[in-house]
Amino acid sequence: MTYARIIGTGSYVPEKVLTNADLGRMLGEDVDEFVSGVLGIRERHVCGEDESTADLATEAARRALASAGVRPEELDLVVLATDTPEYISPATSVVVQHRLGAKRAGTFDLNCACAGFVTALDTASKYVIADSSYKHVLVVGAYAMSKYLDWTDKKTATIFADGAGAVVLRADEARPGFLASKLVAEGSYHDHMGIYAGGTRMPVTEDVLREGVWQKLRFAKKYPAEVNTEGWPAIVNDVLKKASLTKDDVALFLFTQVNLSTIKIVLEKMNLPWERTHTVMGKWGYTGSACIPMVLDDAVREGKLKDGDVFVMCASGGGLNMACAAFKW
Repeated sequence: MTYARIIGTGSYVPEKVLTNADLGRMLGEDVDEFVSGVLGIRERHVCGEDESTADLATEAARRALASAGVRPEELDLVVLATDTPEYISPATSVVVQHRLGAKRAGTFDLNCACAGFVTALDTASKYVIADSSYKHVLVVGAYAMSKYLDWTDKKTATIFADGAGAVVLRADEARPGFLASKLVAEGSYHDHMGIYAGGTRMPVTEDVLREGVWQKLRFAKKYPAEVNTEGWPAIVNDVLKKASLTKDDVALFLFTQVNLSTIKIVLEKMNLPWERTHTVMGKWGYTGSACIPMVLDDAVREGKLKDGDVFVMCASGGGLNMACAAFKW
């Protein structure tokens, strides 16, 4: 049997930092108590005027390749997850492929909002398992949501940030990596949060720009809290069952880095101690489709995963899309 194993990780954030105090001055009110106390975000990194999604993705990819000891020309496939693409068309993955010099790699983009990276990793793993021609696959999650923020809207300006994370998968006939996964969707939430102008449903026109609403990220309707507090434990338990594992077999649970309080509630529901997770929203804010590979990379660098450890990644995002995968390190 061929296994899909993660052999390298990398992450990158732009240099520009916005603290909660900076946002308070921009918004004209103190936001720190809620943003740091409830969401767990103290500061975030955002792109400069000359930076974009492909810049972040390329740097994270280079770091993951260096970590894996793999040269770009060894890559067979690049899968990139984002909902803030470099262009509407062509795909951001081809830009990254070109910049890396991964000339023989096929590419495609994947958009499941903030569940994108885990969905892309699931997809890439199955390419490796099913087709022997895929020996090395680069999977990237990239996010430049600051380009779509209304900086007068405290509902979004206080949460979202920019960054990218990446992993390298290798086909391995001896050591397991990918163990099990599950994808969930609930399309009735498709109109709750998003960037609703710019596609075919609402092309960007002078009237849309004049109104100044829907070309920016908006919370159009409120998500019920149980979407995550009930949804995350349910999908994690399903994946563990598929992998014939229990919670006690898992060294680390990594969740979407959107709300520290939500992660605490989920851990309590699952009877898990805080030491069994890792978070990065405090220093990096919420980086959407990039947050799972970024928190994974940070956990690896802090020594929280040892050889043979099982870890679970659980992500959710607008749509609603949710994805969960279990791997052996």
